[in-house]
Amino acid sequence: MRAMAKPVINHRGPEFRELYRRILNNLKFVFETKGDVFVLTASGTGGVECAIRNILSNGDKIAVPVNGVFSERLRNAVTAFGGKSIETTIDWGSAITPAQVEDLFEKEKNIKAFAVVYNETSTGATTRNLKEIGKICHDHEALFVVDAISILGGDELPVDEWGVDICVAGSQKCLMTPPGLVMLSVNEAAWKIAETARRSYYFDLLEYRKFLANYETPYTPAVTLFYALDEALLMMKEEGLQPRYNRHNLCARSLYAGLEALGFQIFPRPEFRSQVVVAANYLPKIDDKKFRELLREKYHVVVAGGMGKLKGAMFRIGVMGIVSQLEILTTIGAIESTLLDLGHEFEYGVGSRAARDVFARQSQR
Repeated sequence: MRAMAKPVINHRGPEFRELYRRILNNLKFVFETKGDVFVLTASGTGGVECAIRNILSNGDKIAVPVNGVFSERLRNAVTAFGGKSIETTIDWGSAITPAQVEDLFEKEKNIKAFAVVYNETSTGATTRNLKEIGKICHDHEALFVVDAISILGGDELPVDEWGVDICVAGSQKCLMTPPGLVMLSVNEAAWKIAETARRSYYFDLLEYRKFLANYETPYTPAVTLFYALDEALLMMKEEGLQPRYNRHNLCARSLYAGLEALGFQIFPRPEFRSQVVVAANYLPKIDDKKFRELLREKYHVVVAGGMGKLKGAMFRIGVMGIVSQLEILTTIGAIESTLLDLGHEFEYGVGSRAARDVFARQSQR
């Protein structure tokens, strides 16, 4: 926030070029890629549109496993621009497996790309085995596109090692920056397709690549948000990627333990549980609106409700960015107090103890 208070500079001047150069170098560190990276002034959905528009021509087949609201949006982006979406329906709370991906390619030929939401924010489910999935895609000569909007910087994603051809990330999630920026990594395989696909306009990556030679963007960027992203990336480099992933994992495990001790049923299956979004079903007779309103107004803790067909049935907690034992224990304590206020019968303090025990065991190692 302090970084954003700096004076606005000319986005065609030397100060901006130096800022953008540093941002791109540090983004390569976070994406773990030697390929090209870009920053666009747009929301995460704009980044998804950019990824799809730059590889898609009319009638092209793009496979999309659908297991929540955001993978539905990814599928819709394919059809909106004249592509043919090859949909694999996955139970919400689960994610596609390498065996299912292999089966998909055996059944459906001439798939141009496989596009997956790494972390389905609407359900708290993370697609595992991306490295294996990427290899399957390349074995079948298909691009591998990953929507990592809500997870890049919070869980492992070495783009080059895992064979990700295009990766999309959003500023306002694990990258700790206010909303309004989207980051993409693009490798050579993706460029070969983009050079022959139908061109976009605002989201034309070929145009962005041309301006990249001078460390500029083709259109006016949100300069103050670039300041914030620059600072956030420096903070991430100072912490280190693996310590950062470990911290997110520890906080998520603590939150899961606390919620389960209170009797909440975690929505996704255990093997797909996210370490950046924790999603839990409501206890019987607990009203969604009353629960979240009381939690927010009385205890100043904000959690998200369910989306789509899960609206009113569950709540979701972001475990992202600068998150620590303080925020986790504060959240669990506020949830316990809210349940007490709502007349729910339980052993007060059991959730906080379970959550605290996870941190205590970690500190004893």
